[in-house]
Amino acid sequence: MEDIRDLKVYVEALNFSNLIWEICKGWDSFSKRTVGIQLVQAADSISANIAEGYGRFHYKENLKFCYYSRGSFEETKDWLRKAYTRNLIIGKEKDNIENFLIPFVKQLNAYINYIKNCMNSKPGSTS
Repeated sequence: MEDIRDLKVYVEALNFSNLIWEICKGWDSFSKRTVGIQLVQAADSISANIAEGYGRFHYKENLKFCYYSRGSFEETKDWLRKAYTRNLIIGKEKDNIENFLIPFVKQLNAYINYIKNCMNSKPGSTS
């Protein structure tokens, strides 16, 4: 794989962050300042950490950034719960988000396991 855009988990995370952006940019200024900025930053961080790890070219560092990405994913879910409770995201927007969450975490965990397997299969590799 020569380009990160060939990595499905990255593309899914990027598309998700763009979906969150589109939803939040239509909110009133109070909602944007309190929840929107935090939600967008957390969602953006998911793909950003995958990209940063991918660019490190060492399995151990890539794995570390994938764990950061998973943490950002959990933070995003926390902000989504707040947005749902406060009726900032409802209906079809909520359904689109929920349809992303479960398959994505499975993809991210599979990618993490792939990196671990690569680390373990390379003789003498801890990099």
